Amino acid sequence: MLDILVQSRYLNNRAENSHQPTGRRERQMQWLKSTRRAQRFLSAHAFILGHFHPRRHRTTAKAYHSVRAAAFRVWQEETSAQSAAA
Repeated sequence: MLDILVQSRYLNNRAENSHQPTGRRERQMQWLKSTRRAQRFLSAHAFILGHFHPRRHRTTAKAYHSVRAAAFRVWQEETSAQSAAA
């Protein structure tokens, strides 16, 4: 009888945890199940991530902020040029 109570106590965990951020992330990322889609997304994401997050190793805060500001200026110019062309 005790085994049944112990097992049944955890049956509702999935329903209770469905509102957690992890579940939301998993649902949002389900479209990446295709290898082709995942590769397309990750190749674009890696380029953008590298553009906006330069390495901090041995970089002063002032230099890091100026590099980030330059990256955002380039991004703003590119996106405004693309929207003007459309």
